[in-house]
Amino acid sequence: MSDAASSSARPSAPPIHRAPSSIRVWLLAIRPATLPAAVGPVLVGLGAAIGSGVAFRPGAAAACLAVGLLLQIAANLANDLADFRRGADTPDRMGPTRVAAAGLMTERRLEVGIGTVIAASAVFGLYLAYVGGVAMLVVGALAVLSALAYTGGPWPYGYRGLGEVFVFVFFGLVATGVTAYLQAGRVEAVYLLAAVPMGALITGVLIVNNLRDIPTDRASGKRTLAVTLGEGFAKAEYYATLLVGAAIPVALLVARLAGPAVLLPLLSGLMVPPLVREVRAVGPASDRRRLNPVLKGTARLSLAYGVLFAIGLAVRVGA
Repeated sequence: MSDAASSSARPSAPPIHRAPSSIRVWLLAIRPATLPAAVGPVLVGLGAAIGSGVAFRPGAAAACLAVGLLLQIAANLANDLADFRRGADTPDRMGPTRVAAAGLMTERRLEVGIGTVIAASAVFGLYLAYVGGVAMLVVGALAVLSALAYTGGPWPYGYRGLGEVFVFVFFGLVATGVTAYLQAGRVEAVYLLAAVPMGALITGVLIVNNLRDIPTDRASGKRTLAVTLGEGFAKAEYYATLLVGAAIPVALLVARLAGPAVLLPLLSGLMVPPLVREVRAVGPASDRRRLNPVLKGTARLSLAYGVLFAIGLAVRVGA
């Protein structure tokens, strides 16, 4: 028998499964695909403030961005830990790997990670309090509480159908409005209106997540709006967030609160049709993992929209 024939006759060696590196595990826990949701609102707040004629304050802008990203990371880590403790992350989970449920990270390590990230956000938060006053400490404390209480603590609001409300408020009104306020030192109607589509689009990310997880959430007792009111409601809710994103720039132009460039974010609508097709196609018998790319795509949409909206708000030519 030739060497080649002898070699082909031997049983192949079993594949070697290496444990993921520590960096890879932390990336799984942090969920980088969700981080664009923390960037867009800050950019829009900056654009709205610059468009109202104030001088750019780079220190406050950088601190707002850092706080937003760090609190998003803290929320992701806290959700991983809390859902594991409540038994919501089962082997039937259809979303990305959760590190606690997969045994890739201990509860203690996650707790240390959450504490470290919150401490880092507090450093930047203290600087924002120096810029914007003591009220920023209250806002920051509420934002931290919101991040931790989504699935954790004695009354996890994400399990009671309030996730959309808190995401809209903190990712929209708070993130965008506070960023603009810290640049301008005042509140204007355009700042609050600019916050609405950002809050809506980022709420859309949560809606896709909840639509995907209806079967496992129902089994674990997590009563999201998608579980309580059904797939049809969740889909309509998602479409509504996209419509809000399209309507607000037009309303700002009609109200003469911004110039024609405010319509720039409508270009991001080119990303919408494939997302809508996937959402519409999901049904009781379909593989809900098809919504994982939609979740990431909606997060990217919020960032693309935010960049274009920020530019459109900052350019007041013709307003």
